[in-house]
Amino acid sequence: MPLNTETHKISYVRPGSAADKAGISKGDMLLEIGDGSLQDIFDYYYYEESLSLDLLIRHPDGTEEKYHIEKGEEDTDIGLSFENGLLDDYRSCQNHCMFCFIDQMPPGMRETLYFKDDDTRLSFLQGNYVTLTNMGEKELDRVIDYRLSPINISVHTTNPSLRVRMLANKNAANIMPDIKRIADAGLTMNTQIVLCKGINDGAELDRTINDLAGFYPYVRSLSVVPVGLTRFRQGLYHLDPFTGDDAGSVIDQIEAASDLMYEKYNEHFVYPSDEWYLLAGRKLPDSDRYDGFGQLENGVGMLRLLIDEFNEALSNEGRHPLRHKSVTIATGALAAPFLKELSYGFMRKYPRIKVDVVTIINHFFGEQITVSGLITGKDLLEQLKEHGVNERLLIPVNMLRSNEEVFLDDMTVSELSQALQVPVTVVKSSGQDLLFALLNK
Repeated sequence: MPLNTETHKISYVRPGSAADKAGISKGDMLLEIGDGSLQDIFDYYYYEESLSLDLLIRHPDGTEEKYHIEKGEEDTDIGLSFENGLLDDYRSCQNHCMFCFIDQMPPGMRETLYFKDDDTRLSFLQGNYVTLTNMGEKELDRVIDYRLSPINISVHTTNPSLRVRMLANKNAANIMPDIKRIADAGLTMNTQIVLCKGINDGAELDRTINDLAGFYPYVRSLSVVPVGLTRFRQGLYHLDPFTGDDAGSVIDQIEAASDLMYEKYNEHFVYPSDEWYLLAGRKLPDSDRYDGFGQLENGVGMLRLLIDEFNEALSNEGRHPLRHKSVTIATGALAAPFLKELSYGFMRKYPRIKVDVVTIINHFFGEQITVSGLITGKDLLEQLKEHGVNERLLIPVNMLRSNEEVFLDDMTVSELSQALQVPVTVVKSSGQDLLFALLNK
């Protein structure tokens, strides 16, 4: 019997699926599957691969019933989705990292923003980065047994004593043995470093790059992002921000290492995030430097890909009647210079449309936070009111909570639209999406 069956409630049964034909319904609870072991979603996936399986279901009225399901050869699953995607409680992080962004959050925001997850299962399911410090030997064995790959790992440094200091967790010293175990099992990993000035940069950064490169191709990539420092760091470990000169030195150091990797393996392996180029005032690398953009979620090559996709879509787009004569794009300081360049190219092809790009300064978290994904609805509204808005407003999707139209401070897109008295379009991530939004297609 599962320890917490409340996490096993069925939220959807696909019509025509094996589960639907067996009579299982939304609202039922899955208690057992296969031999009865059901720790989490990976046990479910394991047993679901069988063509023949038994399920124990509890109905909403409390009655329990066993079902025998026979899958067809063409069926990849039995057709069930669950309210809790893990079928288990989410595991919180027990680290006290000196750079933790959640520790820099102000009080009074919604509860979910303060939850620190470090669940290796989410690394496989959602692409989250985990430290491996919050799991035991048996859990790592289970990851290996179930072939959960790729695993995204927050390494930060391969120096054991320094990693213990940075993460404030004695288990942090095991990073290299853990990575070796995963590599020896033939599983792949993506890795990241949050770089802190005077802590894990310089010679320590070289050490980390070289140590991880020694596990290539099992360690497939390494991204380096600058620490994010908000104005709410009172009482936390003192960290200094990187200057423009610092950023230039970091870029040179990383690109020198990536050039060596490219000579050996035809892959650059280690990548600076886009923020370094903005801070240093340097031009973004060409797309071939990013080797297929495998670290997009860490802000590596995101702007280059957007630029290339937009320009390609613009060159292929014909001329046609236009519905709006003026558009405003609101974005963070990181993307603003690049979006302005794209808007100039757009207006050369469509001179009847005026495009204004408004840089939203992050007053809430502090001006050092430049990404659009951390802009609050209040900052957006106040600065757009001051600047003025054209006939239509475009905002990037990463300003909003995943799959919802809600900003970090719980303002909704509808409330923003009503306050500004203009329609608001949420633009997805690709360059073509941006072009179509400008054209109101």
